Amino acid sequence: MIMSVVRDDRGMFKTTLYAALCSLAFASLSFDAAAADDTAAAAPSVAAVASTPDVLVPTPNLPASKPGVEMMAPIPDPMPAATTEAADPGSTGERAQGEKNCLTTAIYFEARGENTKGQKAVAEVILARARTPGRPKTICGVVYEGSQRKTGCQFSFTCDRWADLVRDRAAWKRARRVATAVMRTRGKVRPVARGATYYHASYVTPSWASHMVKVAQIGSHIFYRP
Repeated sequence: MIMSVVRDDRGMFKTTLYAALCSLAFASLSFDAAAADDTAAAAPSVAAVASTPDVLVPTPNLPASKPGVEMMAPIPDPMPAATTEAADPGSTGERAQGEKNCLTTAIYFEARGENTKGQKAVAEVILARARTPGRPKTICGVVYEGSQRKTGCQFSFTCDRWADLVRDRAAWKRARRVATAVMRTRGKVRPVARGATYYHASYVTPSWASHMVKVAQIGSHIFYRP
């Protein structure tokens, strides 16, 4: 009789222990699942982070740059009107604003590391090109000249396969001030680029430079005229 009771107690103990272990395992699985859900909710995806840049500068739908193309290389024939002239947004004020945006964008991506004089020189080159026969007559046309041609673009940022993201807001504001001042004076008041219509970074030597007259070196850029 005593042995029977002991066997019964052992059976009940085993049953109770098994039930407890099952409950513990289920609780552990539930906790792990909840933790995974919390982690997924707290950590945004890489795509979500990448899709929220500071400022995206609107630019035309341009092809990728061609290997071996030299920036600022002379283009003898004018671009078609559809690619050289800025679209008419409906008013003189809006057109001027669009032109200022194009000039600011060029200054930012071409010379944001330069001082005011260096940025002014780049802006003067763009305005001088807009007055050059055979070239686009608008600032936007000059900035994006050649971007849709097989010969490649004139300013590398317009077809370098990188999105034009403005990440330094302070540098953008400085470029904006320079663009405003140069457009107001048309680049003719105290010019620093000395009539240059070409330039390149000092650490490269493009083949076209040997056929030009060097007129100035400002910061990391060397300036030329034909």
